[in-house]
Amino acid sequence: MPTEPPWWAPPAMAIQFLTRIPVPATARLDPDTAQRALSRSVGWFPLVGALIGTITAGFILLSGLLWPRIVAVLIGLIVEARLTGAFHEDAVADFCDAFGGGWDAEAVRRIMKDSRIGSYGALGLGLAVALRAALLIALPAPLIAPALIASATFGRLMPVAVMALVAPAPAGTGIAKDIAANVGLRTILLAILTALPGLACFAVRMPMAMAMATVTAIFFIWWFRGLLIRRIGGCTGDCLGFAAYAGQIGLLLAATAS
Repeated sequence: MPTEPPWWAPPAMAIQFLTRIPVPATARLDPDTAQRALSRSVGWFPLVGALIGTITAGFILLSGLLWPRIVAVLIGLIVEARLTGAFHEDAVADFCDAFGGGWDAEAVRRIMKDSRIGSYGALGLGLAVALRAALLIALPAPLIAPALIASATFGRLMPVAVMALVAPAPAGTGIAKDIAANVGLRTILLAILTALPGLACFAVRMPMAMAMATVTAIFFIWWFRGLLIRRIGGCTGDCLGFAAYAGQIGLLLAATAS
């Protein structure tokens, strides 16, 4: 009979999956238990996002005591890239390359698996990071921390919604193939619950921006679902990472527009 993962395993696996933070306790899990824990870790993604956002915001605020805002933001983004292993940025580049240069489903999937970055990927990633940096620079100082933490949380909630609505691509591999099939109502409810700590402060201070970001995210997911099904028949890990970055930018756009 399969061994059930201990209560701490899913959140620990979420930290290990989304960041470079060492989680030695997961080494005690046997492979089967670790795989089940990873499958159940999806609901904890938003809380890990809040942790990442808190660390990034902390470095931006501390750096802002010594340098201008633009320098502080770049330092914070560098720290975050190291913290996460540029996990979602890599997905953005792969997604832009594949969907920009792929003419059919086979070509799109082949390009996404290619570790090299082409012109679509370089331009897409550069613009995405530049836009995120510009939005953080444009925010009023008191809103940097709540908006950044909320955007990091919101961004990690987006892939959960996409996994719940879009089946893995037929020829896909990796996270989308391994765990997306297990995302159901229970996982969605857990993800919403674990998102509350990271979203609460921003939602209280800027309720209209939070509402705008939510409505925008709903339309984005509706459009994104149609795109993925039409082009490759489902989602892949890079598609989920792109959705995460889009969610972060979407919330920051709402925050700066309010």
